[in-house]
Amino acid sequence: MNTTHNILATAKKTILLESESIKNLTNLLDENFEKTVEIILNSKGRLIITGIGKSAIIAQKIVATMNSTGTPSMFLHASEAIHGDLGMVQPDDVVICISKSGNSPEIKVLVPLLKRFGNTLIAITGNKTSFLGKESNLVLDTYVENEACPNNLAPTNSTTAQLVMGDALAVCLMELRNFTAEDFAKYHPGGALGKKLLLRVSDMLDEKNKPVVSPDDNIKTVIMQISEKRLGVTAVLENNKLIGIITDGDIRRMLNKSETITGLTAKDIMTINPKTIKPSELVSDALNMMENYSITQLVVTENESYKGIIHLHDILKEGIV
Repeated sequence: MNTTHNILATAKKTILLESESIKNLTNLLDENFEKTVEIILNSKGRLIITGIGKSAIIAQKIVATMNSTGTPSMFLHASEAIHGDLGMVQPDDVVICISKSGNSPEIKVLVPLLKRFGNTLIAITGNKTSFLGKESNLVLDTYVENEACPNNLAPTNSTTAQLVMGDALAVCLMELRNFTAEDFAKYHPGGALGKKLLLRVSDMLDEKNKPVVSPDDNIKTVIMQISEKRLGVTAVLENNKLIGIITDGDIRRMLNKSETITGLTAKDIMTINPKTIKPSELVSDALNMMENYSITQLVVTENESYKGIIHLHDILKEGIV
């Protein structure tokens, strides 16, 4: 027996089975999906998503996606709902109940209680004729022919279908709300993602220790300035106006070409027209510029005023990459 072959074959089979189940969802979409999106979009309340077992886990993920994309949502565990958590459901809330069979005992207890509250109830179920399907205002069909599980028992295809249906709802709501990357950043201020979307060049600048020399400064002064500020570069200013930069690479190239540095000044080795960026630009944009031009630092300027240097190493330390 080739164990490796069997493992890979089973994995591929599972992936293909689940992908076919997802593909079939396109055939199950109908006007109920459109109505669901419109109801959630126009709701003055929140979106409450409930379920039991594996469906509850899917519900939690959909809630997380909705919250991060502009639809205020809450998770309600079906079994906890009947022990006090129903209090979180407010009159204007829309409720989505997820269940493959639509006939589990907890769902049969919960659904009449939700209907008593008068909230719009939407079912995500693989059985439209189930108790849940019949009692709901709208039904989103996530029927799957079978599970990827060899015993056709463990939720696999069915939970994937539920998850994808939730993603489809979220994406439609995002488009209708014109939800932008800036909006997304508001809900993701922490971690690498938040920094990438929110951190600006001005947030990383040390204007008190910016390297600077004049065009007539000698090479020793230039080297000392680059070494002291530890950014591998110094700006060259004349009458407070940026006219060039000198990098440690410029210093090395100068030493390779010249027999002596006597008499050489900053203006003799500087690079004119350096790449610049404004303090208000995103750090991620600064990183993109560095990658595009194969450089490790950018001069930061605003209204022709020299503000400092942003270096690749500082960006990497922030964990943006």
